[in-house]
Amino acid sequence: MTQAVTAQKYSLSWILLLALLTAIAPLSTDMYLPALPDMAKEFSVSTLLVSSSLPAYFFGLAIGQLIYGPISDRIGRKIPLIFGLSLHIVASILCIYADDLQTLLIVRVLQALGSCVGLVLARAAIRDVLDTNSAAKAFASMMIVMGVAPVIAPTLGAWLLLFFHWDAIFIALSLLGVISLVWVIFGFKETLAADRRLKLSFKQVFQLYIRIYQDPSYRFPMLAGCFSFGVLFCYINAASTVLMDSYHLNEQQFAYAFGLNAVGTMFLSAMNHKLEHKYSVLQRLGMGGMVQIFGVLLLFIAALLPQASLPLVLAGLFLAVAGIGLTAPNSTALAMSQQGRQAGSASALMGGLQFFFGLLSGILLNFLPGSALLNLSIAMLIFVFCTNVSIRAAKRFFNMQPAA
Repeated sequence: MTQAVTAQKYSLSWILLLALLTAIAPLSTDMYLPALPDMAKEFSVSTLLVSSSLPAYFFGLAIGQLIYGPISDRIGRKIPLIFGLSLHIVASILCIYADDLQTLLIVRVLQALGSCVGLVLARAAIRDVLDTNSAAKAFASMMIVMGVAPVIAPTLGAWLLLFFHWDAIFIALSLLGVISLVWVIFGFKETLAADRRLKLSFKQVFQLYIRIYQDPSYRFPMLAGCFSFGVLFCYINAASTVLMDSYHLNEQQFAYAFGLNAVGTMFLSAMNHKLEHKYSVLQRLGMGGMVQIFGVLLLFIAALLPQASLPLVLAGLFLAVAGIGLTAPNSTALAMSQQGRQAGSASALMGGLQFFFGLLSGILLNFLPGSALLNLSIAMLIFVFCTNVSIRAAKRFFNMQPAA
């Protein structure tokens, strides 16, 4: 079911639109992190318990992508985008009226079911029109723009908290959804032609997911990317507890520290362009895995010290998160390179598994018995080990393939 795609130039405005669509989900994740202690006080629960809204959001992101992928392969990319963004807007407004934790969890799942549409369909749209090398460049460009989201999201959230109640954050997210919806309606051209669409039943969709996963050209780089994102999700789940509760950073300090780590992702995403003429996609993927290993080991050493200094912790977190700037675009480009008409389903499976690992990271952090920092470093070690095992498997497979 693969289909050749020729190398093409892509416009900056097109990448900006796809980056905005992809950024809605991480903005919805990160923007309210500084508000977690305030929300915990209002709901009369602990900050850790309010943080359970993050795994609930990841659950919605995982399930939603598995739905949108095959639907978009059947009816095209634009209609699902319009529906998902509309759902995101409505759910964001409902978050404003949540008066207890249970209600918040429910509407956050609904919000995720809407906002995840951009994650899966941006990847699919790139695969619809670009070849592997051009796609790697496009994914890297998108990662640079996306990198702005975690840089500014907690900062914006913290600034809003200086003047408004925490529900102002969800008002801002609903407005972002409106802007994206208008841009899609008037500025997004359908990328999947009618003659390339798949007419599949629910049973055939399930069989398609199995067939896609069984393809080693997809499975190995996809798993490398998913486990690499698992490191990031460990950080997102535990950041407020480690930095605000353990190191007593206030909302603004937390936002700046959180944003600093995202700068590393942007930097390595930019370096991906510089390295492409000297190193292959596989080699750049391996580099990202090594950067993450070094950062996680540094964090683990800090966790074993009687009193770990904040700069040492931030340095470890910086490298662990920054490595995604290389692992994400290159693992995605490799995984999607041979998916052709089924790019939407392949993208959905990748995105669904990524956020399943986000859910898994939250569960893992809650069950580990140590301190918040030690638990974070152990969970990251597990994910980064699996990342590099998957990268090795991908290298073994692709190096055995005959040259094109």
